[in-house]
Amino acid sequence: MKPLLAFVVLALSACAAAPRSGGYYKDDGPGEKPPANLDQIADAQPKAEPLHRYANRPYQVFGKEYVPLAFVQPYRQRGVASWYGKKFHGQRTASGEAYDMYAMTAAHPTLPIPSYARVTRVATGRSVIVRINDRGPFHQGRMIDLSYAAALKLGFAYLGSAEVELESIEPGQAVTPTQQAATTTPPAAAPTEQALPAPEQAVAVYVQVGAFSSRANAENLRSRVEGEFGWLKDTVQVLAIGNLWRLHVGPYRTQDDARSVAERIESQLSIKPLLVVR
Repeated sequence: MKPLLAFVVLALSACAAAPRSGGYYKDDGPGEKPPANLDQIADAQPKAEPLHRYANRPYQVFGKEYVPLAFVQPYRQRGVASWYGKKFHGQRTASGEAYDMYAMTAAHPTLPIPSYARVTRVATGRSVIVRINDRGPFHQGRMIDLSYAAALKLGFAYLGSAEVELESIEPGQAVTPTQQAATTTPPAAAPTEQALPAPEQAVAVYVQVGAFSSRANAENLRSRVEGEFGWLKDTVQVLAIGNLWRLHVGPYRTQDDARSVAERIESQLSIKPLLVVR
């Protein structure tokens, strides 16, 4: 099973099996024989890793589109954390790795895979560092799915969920035991510009001028772009991705080249393009 399909299938199951506050849901929960001293397991150790080739592409679950960040960058978010356990233990994650409920990992809808984040429980100030290697949760009101081990260390495994603050950790960033996310972090909104990987990681960079449910609307915008920017004519494409028709311009070798084109389009057409990687 391809990683993209695999994590969507797992995500749908995880959403249906999201733990309830005060107990475990159906047949999920902690393992019968967890490792000794699990509450003392070391945090994940942040390091620079190449991003997964497939797990960071745009995808849809329950009709909602998600656009993962395409490189590690400062990111903060506050919301509800849940956890997933034995029901998914050993199954494939979005990264292609087997899910280990006793490792310090987590699932997030849009953070890069793999990447690292500090998760702080608001009620206690206790923090852990986890490695993001899966997608989810897709349950309304849930921000992140932690492994059982991470939830145990934060002290809410028996509850099922807790309010937390999340802060991404960039490669090379100093990490100390007392580092915590800001307490007033607002919920993250959909990015106005999709983040890009470092130039050496990008396969091809495109300018997304628009996305439409109707192909006719995409073609109309295509005609407008080609009319205003004749020199772009050979690089304009209308593509069906997910359930939307997208107008892409490119490819470009670097994000700087793509951003230069995006800025000219924005200035002349009053449209805010996105930079995307394919």
